[in-house]
Amino acid sequence: MESDTSGELIVLVTDARSASSDVTDEIRNRTGMSVRSVSLADLDDRLEDAVPDAIVLSADDPEIVRTTVTRIQEDVPDAPVVVAPRDGSEKLATVAIRAGATDYVPEDGPRLIDRIVDSVQTTGERDRNVEFHRILAEELPDEAFVIGEDGTYLKAKVRPESAELYETTAAELVGTTIGEAFPEPTAERLLDCVERAIRTDEIQSIEYDVETADEHLRYEARVVPTDRRIDGRRVAVWLARDITERAKRERELRARQAELETLNRINAVVRRVIETLVEAPSRNAIEREVCRQLVDSELYCGSWIAEWTGDGSLAYRTGAGDATTYLECVQEGTNGPDRPFRRAVRSGEIQTEDHVLKREPLPDPLQTAAADDDVEAVVAVPITYEDATYGALTVLASRDDAFSEGERAGFELLGETIGFTIMAVKNRQLLFADTVVELEFRIDGGETFSFDLSREYDCTCSLEWAGTTADGRTFQFVTIDGVDGETVLEEANDHDSIEECRLVHDGVSGCTIEMRLSDSGVRTLTNHGTTIRDVTVEDAVGSCLVEVSQEANVREIADALSSIYENTELVARREVDRQVRTAAERRNLILDELTDRQLTTLRLAYYGGFFDWPRESTGEEIAEAMDVSPPTMHQHLRKGLKTILGEFFEGGGTSE
Repeated sequence: MESDTSGELIVLVTDARSASSDVTDEIRNRTGMSVRSVSLADLDDRLEDAVPDAIVLSADDPEIVRTTVTRIQEDVPDAPVVVAPRDGSEKLATVAIRAGATDYVPEDGPRLIDRIVDSVQTTGERDRNVEFHRILAEELPDEAFVIGEDGTYLKAKVRPESAELYETTAAELVGTTIGEAFPEPTAERLLDCVERAIRTDEIQSIEYDVETADEHLRYEARVVPTDRRIDGRRVAVWLARDITERAKRERELRARQAELETLNRINAVVRRVIETLVEAPSRNAIEREVCRQLVDSELYCGSWIAEWTGDGSLAYRTGAGDATTYLECVQEGTNGPDRPFRRAVRSGEIQTEDHVLKREPLPDPLQTAAADDDVEAVVAVPITYEDATYGALTVLASRDDAFSEGERAGFELLGETIGFTIMAVKNRQLLFADTVVELEFRIDGGETFSFDLSREYDCTCSLEWAGTTADGRTFQFVTIDGVDGETVLEEANDHDSIEECRLVHDGVSGCTIEMRLSDSGVRTLTNHGTTIRDVTVEDAVGSCLVEVSQEANVREIADALSSIYENTELVARREVDRQVRTAAERRNLILDELTDRQLTTLRLAYYGGFFDWPRESTGEEIAEAMDVSPPTMHQHLRKGLKTILGEFFEGGGTSE
């Protein structure tokens, strides 16, 4: 339509740039109005010269927009003001709306001229109290509404891609209330936000959830109060943006941060537990301290330990925590249905259960106990050391997402540490005991190398020593009487149970070999806190003599040996008093085993620095001091060292 050409359209620009001549010419041609471009600095003079029919403000600074629109409304209240920034933003749009701009049209493409012209030409024909569709233009957030102070939707705009998610259209929403659109708790929050914005005359922000036909969305809204009234009621403009993806990322970040914080706390607990284990005097003390510290951390509501009895059953030993009903249930019976702690012991791997109460019902009364004590997650940790299994540690949590991968790694370390400490305590008890228990086992046949060799060649195999290196490899030194070394090596290389074998000594009718076995009953006994005194295999029948502390579980040791050799029988159990010697007595006993020449050679070598590195004296210098040949000196030296080491490693040395 054509407007009165006597009118004047003023295009205002900032001092930083002037309006495009193409823009002003196009507006002039389309409206028939006089179009003038002025700077903000000249605005007051221009308004004094003539009253414009419309004003277009081209500015990007929110503060400039606010102050300029306010000033224009004070000087020419009837002139429509169109805010047309070069770079639009939600903040700028909000400021324009609050300041009272008629329209907000970012310079974002060819539609700019159409929007400005349409806004200017129809201004006089519109009721400005109800015309908000320009404010709700596409440049604004995903959803925008004009809402009355009573919560009634007066105008609504939803992006096409968002509209597809809802069963109710934007047009159908007009006339309804917030209470009809949302569940009661959410509606109360949203209506309170609208009322607060109008009451305080300040912009309010709020986040809320929306359930659509297919998904759950999260929105962030800015509620902008206005001075306008519709049907006598004040209104606010509701600008909503879909932040579902952002909220999801924030939740994931918070979850990762919480997990990291929890993991740090768990690791701290594990470290404290490990530190206390070093000084624990007994297995009972170890287990009590572990359970106590875990629940004292406030990360867990309960903790308990069951002992593996070796006959396929588990026995409750100790526990701690506020989940008293649950702990009482497991204390009364640990051999019911296949629970995590049983699977942990059987498999040797950590077992976890999250969302305990939401899974298949637990057996009664455990289900009731879990609900009463708010047990949401369980982790069961096997307590082992190498091939020895001592039981399982079970920890209860009220967090339904507890026991993440990092948390499980911490518990795996804790289980191994408890197992190692239990083994160390057993060895310590045995080492310092005045009275020990001597156990004698008979083994009728086996599948290991010594049994097969004894059966095939009618020889006798005797264990000299067995030990484990730093990398976990177990070596055994075995003396065989009745067969030569070449034959033994040939048989060893063909035997499945032997991983490595080396001939140490070869005699006419016997030899000594060093070998490493894939499965070793000797290693199993050692891991259960025993001291091996003698192991002999003759006529395919084994005899094993070991010492254990008085507190040792003999049944557990017998069952462990039976796991390697099926036909194992405990034939004797004796308490033996150890002879106690002072350090001086032990020293004199060792020296008495040496000849005068051996003792003299050792003293000259020691005080002469022969054993230092680098050496202070050579073998030749020691021999010269003794007035003997170097080979003779080395012979005395080696025999003397062997006597001392033999007394230390053999002859009861490990028990005294």
